[in-house]
Amino acid sequence: MRAKVIDRAATVVLTLIALLIIGTLVGLLGFILSQGWHKLTLDFLTSPPDIVNAGGGVGPQLFNSIYLLVLTMLIALPLGIGAGIYMAEYAPDNRFTQFIRLSIEVLSSLPSIVVGLFGLLVFVNMTGWGYSLLSGALALPVFNLPLLVRITEDALRNVPRSQKEASLALGITKWRTIVSVILPAALPGIITGAILASGRVFGEAAALLFTAGMSSPTLNFTDFSLFSPTSPLNPFRPAETLAVHIWKVNSEGLTPDARDVADGAAAILVLAVLVFNLGARWFGSWLYKKMTSGTN
Repeated sequence: MRAKVIDRAATVVLTLIALLIIGTLVGLLGFILSQGWHKLTLDFLTSPPDIVNAGGGVGPQLFNSIYLLVLTMLIALPLGIGAGIYMAEYAPDNRFTQFIRLSIEVLSSLPSIVVGLFGLLVFVNMTGWGYSLLSGALALPVFNLPLLVRITEDALRNVPRSQKEASLALGITKWRTIVSVILPAALPGIITGAILASGRVFGEAAALLFTAGMSSPTLNFTDFSLFSPTSPLNPFRPAETLAVHIWKVNSEGLTPDARDVADGAAAILVLAVLVFNLGARWFGSWLYKKMTSGTN
């Protein structure tokens, strides 16, 4: 009888905790979206900001965030997936492997401001690039590399061992087995992890204050040169992202509608991160069903 009472009490307590978490999330999203929903117009999403007058948008900042995300993932994905493959298939169980895991955990717990100062010292000052998209793209992988490595390793380890053994039994080399058998089977989990890591990068602000900068030149979207100062594709130009713009408007904004602009930009940022997370789960499930149905 006492065991049943304790079990019911634990069930009630844990259910209340779950409801508290859900309620906090819904309340936070509801508040941010209710404050900034009226600013979510096409003009706000595409027009440049105005420093003095009311009515500016976040077009360049939104583009900078997306472009920086692409550059960051182009750098982080090969490193993260490669490290995950090594940890799952090649790394022996010794002190060196334990040291690698410890390093991954330390990277995942580094404060954003520390990563930003490291990027300022190495990629901004030592390279001479100054505040630029490339400096930010080289600093941000510190945040998503631990997630990519862990997810890749877990996805590879979850592939049925029989598939690997069958491939090796046919005389296929270990590397070819990884590329042709194990990686395709683990692809849904890896893609899900990559999309979740993208959400983390998209919402980062503190590290970018010291690497990508707090300003953006007037962009000419008809100029696709990689080295033109006004080209949107120039990786060596400074680039204020959406998250940095929110901080800047709230702290230094001079426009009469600074609060409205910040609320609208915050709503866009929250919706983007929400889409990243929901899209990752949906796409991962869809890809897994597609692959499993193709093998049956």
